Amino acid sequence: MYYGLHGKMVAKPGKREAVVEILRRDLDDLRTFGCRLYVVSLDVEQEDTIWVTEVWDNAEGHTASLQSPRVRATIAEAMPLLTGEFSQTALEVAGGLGLPA
Repeated sequence: MYYGLHGKMVAKPGKREAVVEILRRDLDDLRTFGCRLYVVSLDVEQEDTIWVTEVWDNAEGHTASLQSPRVRATIAEAMPLLTGEFSQTALEVAGGLGLPA
């Protein structure tokens, strides 16, 4: 099993594209912590809402990534563009297309 997260964040009006640009930078750095999948999606019904889907080898890798200076800088850059409305669900990922069995 893998560790998964599905998160929702809401950008301030007119800031969604800027947040998406920030979230999509330097993604290769996440691989060093065991990130297998990191997808940023735009909600088609709520124009300021962003969804992020992540799959990690384990929860510890995700936690370690949050201590990375690069990840911390990315979060700090995005935070002023967000409303503060967040939700996140942790998942046990059983597998799927693109993930090793």
